[in-house]
Parts: sequence; C-alpha cells; structure tokens
Amino acid sequence: MDHLAANLMHFGRVLRTAGLPVGTDRLLLAAQALNAGTLASRQDFKATLAACLLDRPEHRPLFEQAFHVFWRDPDLLGRIMALLLPQAQGRTAAPPPPENRRLADALFPASPPEAPPPAAPVEVDAQLAVSDRELLQRRDFDTMTAAEWAAAREALAALQPLLARQLTRRPLPAAAGRIDWRATLRAEARHDLAPVARQRPRTRPRPLVLLADISGSMGRYSRVLLHLAQGLLNPGPGVREAPVVEAFVFGTRLTRLTRQLRARDPDAALAAASAAVPDWAGGTRISQSLHAFNRDWARRVLAGGAATVLLVTDGLERSADDGPADTARLAAEAERLRLSCRELIWLNPLLRFEGFEPRAGGVRALLPEVTRHLPVHNLASIGQLLAALR
Repeated sequence: MDHLAANLMHFGRVLRTAGLPVGTDRLLLAAQALNAGTLASRQDFKATLAACLLDRPEHRPLFEQAFHVFWRDPDLLGRIMALLLPQAQGRTAAPPPPENRRLADALFPASPPEAPPPAAPVEVDAQLAVSDRELLQRRDFDTMTAAEWAAAREALAALQPLLARQLTRRPLPAAAGRIDWRATLRAEARHDLAPVARQRPRTRPRPLVLLADISGSMGRYSRVLLHLAQGLLNPGPGVREAPVVEAFVFGTRLTRLTRQLRARDPDAALAAASAAVPDWAGGTRISQSLHAFNRDWARRVLAGGAATVLLVTDGLERSADDGPADTARLAAEAERLRLSCRELIWLNPLLRFEGFEPRAGGVRALLPEVTRHLPVHNLASIGQLLAALR
C-alpha cells in the first residue's frame, strides 16, 4: 500500500508538471477509491484514476499518454490486486518518447539535453526560394517544450490587456454619466418618481485576424503566432472579455483554423490544426491566398473594417508556372485587404538580418500597403508586436 501511495503521488506530480490541474484533494480521493478494493482489471484502474483526477474532457489525451508511460508494468493486474505497484524509477529500459513534449519534460526532467546543432552562417535559408509546386505533406506542428510554453504564456499575459479597444453601440448602466432616457422613461412608467438612469460608453477589444504563411521557409515562425492565437482564444480565468480572434494559414491554399485552435490544451489544438492543413511546409502563393481571403472571408471576420490583421510571411511570391511573380496582382490584393481592415501589420522574419533590403518583387509590392513592418523571430520581436497592438 505504501508503494501504491508513493506511485500515485508521483503520478499526480507528473500530471501537474505537464499542465493538468491535479490537486492534493484529487490524489486523496483517488487513494480512497483504490483502497476500496473493487478493481478487477487494468481498465478499472485507469477509469478510477481518470474519474478522480480529471474534470475536463480536453485533459483526457494527455492523461492517456501519461498513464501508458507511467503504469507500463506487464504484470500490472496482479500487482494492482495486491496494491503493491513498483516504483517508476526502477525501470531500466527507457520508454518510447511520448508525443507530448510537455509530458516528456514532466516524466524525464533530469534527462541530458540533446547536443545543439552547429551554428549556421547568417544568411537567407535556401528554403526561402521554395517553388510553388504543391507538396501535400501532412506534417504535425511541433509542440513547445515546457520552458518555451512558459515564455509564451508570459507573452500572452502581456498581450491580453494591450489589445486596442473600440467603442460599441450599446452603453453600460452606470451610477454617473450621461442620462439614459429610455431606461429612465421605462422606470417612470412602472413607478412614480423613479431615479434618473445613467449610462457610460462600453468598449471591447478590437478583433484580431491572423494570416500566417506556412510554406517551407515560414513554418517555424508561424508556429509561435499560432500558439499566441490559441492562447487568445482560450483566455485565463481573470479575463472578463476575450477578444474576437480569427486564425488562417496559407501555403498553396487558404485554411481557416479558428475552430481547431479553440481547444484548451495547446498541444491538442496544434495537433488538430495540423490534421486540417494539407500543404504544411509546401509552396507558397501569397496573392492567390489573399484573393481567397478577400473574396470569401473579409466581410465575415473583419468586423466592418475594425479588425487588426497580422500578415505573417516573408513576401517571397512565386507564380503558378514557376515563372516571374505577379507582383501587380499581389499589390492589388494587399491594397484591398488594407482598405478592409483598421490596420495591416506585416510580420516578416527576414527583418532579423541586419542587411535586409526589399529587393524581391513580392516584398516591394507589399511594403506600400502595410501599416507596420515588424520582425517575428524571437520573444523580443513579440514585444514589438505588443507595442503595435496597444
């Protein structure tokens, strides 16, 4: 029984480190349920732990992975019946790495880090010249480690209150302010000598639309912005009013990912998004993707020109026949997008190079149509984005 309690405590610590809200009260409840002695199989054992430790369905995939890795003894049933489970640290064979990297960090915190790759010279990656041939590859989004996600959470906490706000048509009741004549007349119709009702203006965060390039040269940068969009779509308990956020990605076609990113767990959200994107790390058609957005989605998600659009791309456009890029069409679609939104912010990872010059035709076509041109390659550049979104 002592070994079972120790393993149960260790298992709860692993789940808590991986991000699940497992408190001491839930561990005590699980210990009482296991001590009842009504378990007949491994499935009963897992179902009991899930019922005591989980309270949200989106936490189930991470629990399943942790249970499979942690309680992986071949003679588990007999040991459960005897309430004498082995210590998890006593295994000599290393388990296969779990899919969730946050779970891997929680299970193996002392594992030696991998050797860093050799430093590459500071120059434009050859992948930036990717052709427009569609590569229908289904590649999963790489989930962040625990340290990376903690840094992203800090950026999200700073991003939430800095979003620009706009006035709404419906005011809020207030103790002082302008007289609300409608409310005052309604009150006087019910009661004589009713007090004068007053109102104040109501504001809400401006809508935010993300258009992220996921071609071969942009995948690692767009991933961070998708994590930020997922965090904005799932605000913390202290946020009273969440902003309206729409997320789109494009390579050789435009794909809307708002529904997939609404999942509360960031790893589950990015995994669902990867299954919905057939052209991840393929070619890029910026003008055709912007045309599809302007035609099919602009009137729906830009809130009558009040939204701020984040365009994440390197601006390296290619034509459909691998010939010269149609910069005139790209400029026309970018102008139409700028006129449909409040602000068009271009996030370009090529700005990380000190010697960057707008020589490519696509870059020269986009520059006159954007409100701001900012880098996006590290957390410092995310700070510049925060200042632009105030």
